[in-house]
Amino acid sequence: MNLKRNGIIAGVALSAALALAACGSDNTESSSADSGSASGPTIDCATGTLTAQGSTAQKNAMDEWIKAYQQQCTDAQINYQGTGSGAGIQAFIGGTADFAGSDSALKDGEEKTKANERCDGGEAVNLPMVVGPIAVAYNLDGVKDLQLTPSTLAKIFAGAITTWDDATIKADNPDAQLPSTKILAVHRSDSSGTTDNFTAYLSAAAESDWTFGKGKVWKAPGGQAEKGSDGVAGAVKRASGTIGYVEWSYAQVNSLGVAKIQNGAGEFTELTGTSAGKAVAGAEIAGTGDDLKLKIDYQTTEAGAYPIVLVAYEIVCTKGGPADTVDLIKSFLGYTVSTDGQAVLEQLGYAPLPESVRSKVETVVQKLA
Repeated sequence: MNLKRNGIIAGVALSAALALAACGSDNTESSSADSGSASGPTIDCATGTLTAQGSTAQKNAMDEWIKAYQQQCTDAQINYQGTGSGAGIQAFIGGTADFAGSDSALKDGEEKTKANERCDGGEAVNLPMVVGPIAVAYNLDGVKDLQLTPSTLAKIFAGAITTWDDATIKADNPDAQLPSTKILAVHRSDSSGTTDNFTAYLSAAAESDWTFGKGKVWKAPGGQAEKGSDGVAGAVKRASGTIGYVEWSYAQVNSLGVAKIQNGAGEFTELTGTSAGKAVAGAEIAGTGDDLKLKIDYQTTEAGAYPIVLVAYEIVCTKGGPADTVDLIKSFLGYTVSTDGQAVLEQLGYAPLPESVRSKVETVVQKLA
């Protein structure tokens, strides 16, 4: 099913502010009369403790959501660790995480089967929660407004292009003064949904130049490996000549240059909330039932669409999880997928879910048992 974008995708503010004024009441079990007041979001509070981990790409969003939730729900404690999508899924399967954050949906087969086994009488489902554009971040003295075709991007990360004044990069940037600086391409060292989505994009958009397939683990030779999105962003920030792929909010926080990427329509497109939203609006729901896995078209020909986007999922049991965590999971994820919760994303370098998806996720969260 195509997700129509008319008025659905909000533009993301270019500010990378990481703190929100979230003054709320000290709600405890169940919402109080003023939980929906102008001083804070509407939250139906629950009590208890949650431990979750996974995607580093969504960690900035999680940090803000947790802060806002706990300011109102003082008898709840939520801990989210950005350990990477692969680690989060394994922790969920192993029972050490109450829910997992992942930039890739559970893979059909052994991974999905093991996750389902964790849910006693239920199913492990993928719930889209955060739209996180993937920025191609770079640090190159004297160069602004870098633009790259999918082919050039693939050759850089495959190690086929080694200096910034290479003729291929010059062809993409005819008006730029490109130095002879050696290129240092930075990738993730850990199992990563961001890597999975980035390599899926390269495989789809530059198939002849990217021969390493897609996956959560980086397979191309060379380059520099760093753990987490913060590690990649930090490495790019430290040295001129570097380039890496990170979730957009990390590029903003570190004041990194972000390349324009050519989409399927042949346009070099700047990364904005609106341009990323156009790509997500064309996604299809590929899951069945309560599983809301999305399929992104990385070769979108939508005018003005930025093509490299990921969707971060929360992976939860529809039922059969620990009885003492169900109410808090429903309450917390009910807040994150609410219109109030999604509005937080606009100030953090993410894009809110299209309403047609948001409402479906909200329905599934309400059914968790």
